[in-house]
Amino acid sequence: MGLEYLLKGGTSDFFNLGNGNGFSVKDVIETARQVTGREIVAVEHDRRPGDPPALVGSGDKARRILGWSPDYADLSKILTHAWQWHQQRHGG
Repeated sequence: MGLEYLLKGGTSDFFNLGNGNGFSVKDVIETARQVTGREIVAVEHDRRPGDPPALVGSGDKARRILGWSPDYADLSKILTHAWQWHQQRHGG
């Protein structure tokens, strides 16, 4: 999509490809444990000074300009797809 956009005369730009859903670090770690079936060691710390309480990526600009839309919105599906990709390229 991005290459087609540039080839048709679009200007170089940046695009956030977030799906508008926010996930906590704890959610990501727990879901990754479930998807991979592996133990993932995590050490909890307090948020660092200046860290925002939440960040959620929006793909609105990419949707509007490129016609892009995310294939996956559900965290389990995102991580399952990523895990399958990793296993195909690097083995279990």
